Amino acid sequence: MALAARSDPARGAERECEPMLTSLLHGGQFRFGYVSPRLVGSLSVGALGLTFLVAEGAVFSAQGMAPVAVAMVAVLAASTVSSIAGFAFSAVCGAMLFHLMDSPVAAVQVMIVCSIAIQLFSVVALWRMIDWRSLPVFLAGGVLAVPTGVYLLLHLHTAVYRDLIGGLLIVYGGYLLLARPIRSLRTGPVADACAGFLGGLTGGFAGFPGAFVTIWCGLKGWDKTRQRGVYQPFILAMQPLTLIAIHLMRPSSAAMDQLGWKTLVFVPAALLGAWFGLRIFKRLSDQQFGFAVNALIIVSGIGLIL
Repeated sequence: MALAARSDPARGAERECEPMLTSLLHGGQFRFGYVSPRLVGSLSVGALGLTFLVAEGAVFSAQGMAPVAVAMVAVLAASTVSSIAGFAFSAVCGAMLFHLMDSPVAAVQVMIVCSIAIQLFSVVALWRMIDWRSLPVFLAGGVLAVPTGVYLLLHLHTAVYRDLIGGLLIVYGGYLLLARPIRSLRTGPVADACAGFLGGLTGGFAGFPGAFVTIWCGLKGWDKTRQRGVYQPFILAMQPLTLIAIHLMRPSSAAMDQLGWKTLVFVPAALLGAWFGLRIFKRLSDQQFGFAVNALIIVSGIGLIL
């Protein structure tokens, strides 16, 4: 009798749990044997992309071009990491490619072409997120600054400026990672245009237009969607504009003269990395996104100094 009495509460608890278990197992959330079609599609795309890159790398290795295969892995890794936050591809990739490729010009070509491909892919994927009301002000400031930045690139010794900007980014990113959250800034279009101007300036002479606009969007307290809806298309607009300005101001630029089809073999790795990065981005909270941005700001500073 006592044993039966002690077992009754357990049976009652079991009866209470039965509807919950039934809901979880058969209500569509945790059904055994059921896999979301979206998950299947994502896994298929990722597997096909990796298979293609492995085959491409094997072909280059078989032809005695193993360094190209290694550089493709670097491009894939840099694209994945940078696409989580949407910027800093050149800084992350450059820190690796300059040690993997014999020609600095070839490394720059790969970074430029792959960066444009990544930004174009990301902007198309995030098209509905673009903040069309805020973006034109940033673009106006950037367009005005690009010629000045290119002039500095072509006529001045920019190593000092790169080290200075890199040091500031490292200090600022480290401060944001360690400091308490700061209050959002309430600014107008003039301040936004100034941030765009700084982005165009650094894009012209350092090939890195995203840092100041990214920082500024974060200081304004925007969520991750609105931030990327501004600085992602801003970066995409500044990169081709910088190439055009270099070509017009220095037609004999070695980087432009030697730009060839071989750089295109790295584009698939860059696009696959961007796809992976966007998948991760969509799963991040605003707080996690902020951490990723600050970490990439530090990495960007290190990449400019190296």
